[in-house]
Amino acid sequence: MSAQLQTAPSREDFAALLEESFRESEIHEGSVVKGTVVAIEKDVAVIDIGAKTEGRVALKEFTGPGRDQTLNVGDEVEVYVERIENALGEAVISRDKARREESWVKLEKAFESNERVNGVIFNQVKGGYTVDLDGAVAFLPRSQVDIRPVRDVTPLMGVPQPFQILKMDRRRGNIVVSRRTVLEESRAEQRSELVANLEEGQVIDGVVKNITEYGAFVDLGGIDGLLHVTDMAWRRVNHPSEVVNIGQTVKVKIIKINHETHRISLGIKQLLADPWEGIAARYPVGAKLKGRVTNITDYGAFVELEPGIEGLIHVSEMSWTKKNVHPGKIVSTSQEVEVVILEVDAVKRRISLGLKQTLQNPWEAFAEKHPVGSTVEGEVKNKTEFGLFIGLEGDVDGMVHLSDLDWNRPGEQVIDDFKKGDIVRAQVLDVDVEKERISLGIKQLAGDPFAEAGEIKRGQIVTCEILEVKDSGLEVKIVDTDLTTFIKRAELARDRADQRPERFAPGEKVDARVTQFDRKARRVTLSIKALEMAEEKEAIAQYGSTDSGASLGDILGAALKARTDKK
Repeated sequence: MSAQLQTAPSREDFAALLEESFRESEIHEGSVVKGTVVAIEKDVAVIDIGAKTEGRVALKEFTGPGRDQTLNVGDEVEVYVERIENALGEAVISRDKARREESWVKLEKAFESNERVNGVIFNQVKGGYTVDLDGAVAFLPRSQVDIRPVRDVTPLMGVPQPFQILKMDRRRGNIVVSRRTVLEESRAEQRSELVANLEEGQVIDGVVKNITEYGAFVDLGGIDGLLHVTDMAWRRVNHPSEVVNIGQTVKVKIIKINHETHRISLGIKQLLADPWEGIAARYPVGAKLKGRVTNITDYGAFVELEPGIEGLIHVSEMSWTKKNVHPGKIVSTSQEVEVVILEVDAVKRRISLGLKQTLQNPWEAFAEKHPVGSTVEGEVKNKTEFGLFIGLEGDVDGMVHLSDLDWNRPGEQVIDDFKKGDIVRAQVLDVDVEKERISLGIKQLAGDPFAEAGEIKRGQIVTCEILEVKDSGLEVKIVDTDLTTFIKRAELARDRADQRPERFAPGEKVDARVTQFDRKARRVTLSIKALEMAEEKEAIAQYGSTDSGASLGDILGAALKARTDKK
């Protein structure tokens, strides 16, 4: 009866019940819903998520790196529904996961539009650091913390700051961010503004920030410029520390600005007078002066003539005689040397110097002291396929060609009679100062046997002394001369049976007829056969007649007797 007396629900109550039923149908596991804080108990908050369902969330989930939320009863918060009801009849919800889901949506939009995001570095891990991006945890590699390596990251931790997302994968839950990219972009913007206010040719003060082997970096008030070592002074600078020190304030001139790369080239020497002005008048070609060796290379040595002015002694201009020696074996660094100006190029800023020109050309000195025809003495320095090299006075070499070793024997044979270290005498044949060549002759000291042979003519009969008997013939010397020649086997006799070299013996004297004598070609040819045939012809003409009745043997015997009587 009492149930019948209950009042029917009003229209407003019915609407509220309907809305609550809708909310109940919207709640499902894995979704983010809004809830109301209905109570705070010690370290948890009780949150009503609707449909007469409550859940508990630890208060620490409402705080974290860079945020400290104060929670009160009645506050509306978003939570992530992990399970609608557990064993206790409560919903399992999480504020952290709700924030993470919300954050991922925002981060994906920022990543697609290449926008920066705010975050807080809160922990150090292997290879880098973890960053809280309003609920989502990202990885910050150590190399992406700053433009330059940072030893201590403590001052950066817990401080909200912008980051650039480099990579993200929601399926794996990976996010990689960079702080360095943000700094570089900001720095580039600042550099652009600073560079825009600078001009080439402008003189400005700066502070030396860093020194390297090739120059120094100078801070121009937020942007660095390079002061190259070659622009520090007009003189040679071996290391930048000779001119500037870290922390030193220097006045520099802006030489060049690259607006694309923001690179600025600076100079100090450009603020000083150029020592190359009027250089040709101060250093005329041929002038002899002193300087200090500043640097030695494989190709020569640099000599400072005055501060800012250096000349090069090429290795070919260092010594008259030492051709293949390293410059460091002729001069040494810091040594004071006397040099001669060979060439001045003001445009290329080059001065060519000569060291050997301060001394007399040794070939000229040799020619003056030892004219052609004079006799010299020296040591055999080297043997080659074309002759001997003899060391001479003045540290020069002379060459004896194979053809000037001996009058009679081939040079290829004679050269074996000499060895390195032998002291020999030779005659000066020619001196070419320009080509630095001295021609010597050894055979000339013995006299030319052809010149001393007198009037020997073709057809003349000469007496020869046998020097050597060979299978191919006889090596002979014409008596009363120094001429030697070779009589071939076929020329030893008229009869083939007598053309045997063994019939003769060394030291024996024989007569032969001159068949060729050429002074120009230096050739003399002898023949015993030709002599016998000539004598036979002469005997026949003198003693033979068709009616005499004498035999050929009688005629030759008479001719031989007559020849013996003449002797």
